[in-house]
Amino acid sequence: MLTRRELLIGAIAAGATMHIRTGLAKASQPATPVSFDVPAGACDCHTHIHGDPGKFPYFSGRVYTPETALPEEMAALHKALYMRRVVIVTPSVYGTDNSATLYGMKARGATARGVAVIDDKTPESELDSMGRAGVCGIRLNLSTGGTNDPTVGRQRLQGAFERVKSRNWHVQMNTNLAMVTATKDLVAASPVPVVFDHFGNAREELGVQQPGFADLVELVRSGKAYVKISVSGGPRKDYPAFVPLARALIAANPDRILWGTNWPHPNSSSGRKPTDLTPLFDVDDGLVLNLLPVWAPAESVRKKILVDNPAKLYAF
Repeated sequence: MLTRRELLIGAIAAGATMHIRTGLAKASQPATPVSFDVPAGACDCHTHIHGDPGKFPYFSGRVYTPETALPEEMAALHKALYMRRVVIVTPSVYGTDNSATLYGMKARGATARGVAVIDDKTPESELDSMGRAGVCGIRLNLSTGGTNDPTVGRQRLQGAFERVKSRNWHVQMNTNLAMVTATKDLVAASPVPVVFDHFGNAREELGVQQPGFADLVELVRSGKAYVKISVSGGPRKDYPAFVPLARALIAANPDRILWGTNWPHPNSSSGRKPTDLTPLFDVDDGLVLNLLPVWAPAESVRKKILVDNPAKLYAF
């Protein structure tokens, strides 16, 4: 098994050009080798970059402060997982400053796309610039900010549609199943693709009968929404509990399923003060990727999830 240091050195040998930090790397690297053939052009559809805070300061209104996670560490991760492409999503700690995401995309080159966070003050010229750099969607991070009011959620979703409907962009939502239910009519009528993060934040231990999950499945079945079958939070003792959720979504419509690591696995609900440094979760992404053949036994379906669907949505 490769050590973390060996993986980082391998990333440099493969062409990563960023400077490796000495003794400061914190983001997890896979401990379990991938056990199946990953198709060429596979994409990790959900990652974050946490840059050097001296260069990329965090948003004063953040609810947590993560450890850094740099492009060369991501390169090592994807070398081990056989992921050619990546989607980098601006995390909540930066507010509407997408500089760290753009930095990560530039380091990765043509195999990267981005999802930005904006507000009413973000000018169209900035959207134009980000679009040229490879950004192709905006994210509403309702969960991390604790937004559970359906009225607020609906307003923000409608506002997001207005900002991107003239572009070939999508709207990504990090929210809970109650908000999925509260906004399902808007999603069904959306002029742009809608993507739900992390199984719609369904609770795996509650299974497919939990309130709101059927609404998520129906939106996927109708083709009105994509869903990322990415596991958020820290390591799980009961990964098998995700099997019914994943299989229900995949069976509903394999053309609307995306996969992602959620690397570097930030801990946004540690209970620490927002300005206190919060360690990243140590998640074995090799083990998690090896769940995919259990969720999707057919090789053709896995190719849709890992290659074809991301290529279509993110215009690779």
